[in-house]
Amino acid sequence: MSDTISPAEFAAADGVTDWQADGASAAAEFRTGSFAAGVRFVDAIGEIADAVNHHPDVDLRYASVTVRTSSHDVGGLSGRDVDLARRISDAARELEIPVATQA
Repeated sequence: MSDTISPAEFAAADGVTDWQADGASAAAEFRTGSFAAGVRFVDAIGEIADAVNHHPDVDLRYASVTVRTSSHDVGGLSGRDVDLARRISDAARELEIPVATQA
């Protein structure tokens, strides 16, 4: 079981500047530039998710991948979401996939 954190606590955590948190989840959109790059990124996300046993929702499009994470066991955000978001952002940087500009 995880402990619930607020969207503000999520946003204040180190390494999650790519992400925007709302009441129950956090999301980031990454610009892959191609479907093939998106598939490689989704594969990396899958490996990360399995390694930490925390699985986000992933939306693969032609030139982008959107990822949303939440902790269903607490009905919102938890420290597990912070860890997962960090790891996904790190993988995006390693693959040279930028985050989409946030509004």
